[in-house]
Amino acid sequence: MNIYVGNLPWEITEEDLRKTFEEFGQVASATIIKDKFTNKPRGFGFVEMPEKTEAEASIKALNGKEIKGRAMKVNEAKPKTEGGTRERGDRFGGGGNRW
Repeated sequence: MNIYVGNLPWEITEEDLRKTFEEFGQVASATIIKDKFTNKPRGFGFVEMPEKTEAEASIKALNGKEIKGRAMKVNEAKPKTEGGTRERGDRFGGGGNRW
């Protein structure tokens, strides 16, 4: 299961993130997303855990938990739609092109 981890402290490393989640089971990967121009962390990342039950336990235990002074936001990652955007209607309740 792919897990979204938000509100991460700027100084956290991928190894710190991995160790935090390994308390609940096997971690396939831990990635902190960085700005492509500055290479600085953007404050969120993703953790991949192969066992769904372990992943769900980590989400339940870690969501809202403080790490290095910041309360993490942890939930199941939602897949991007084709083209990297989320579907939504316009402000008048319709979908598609306004014009």
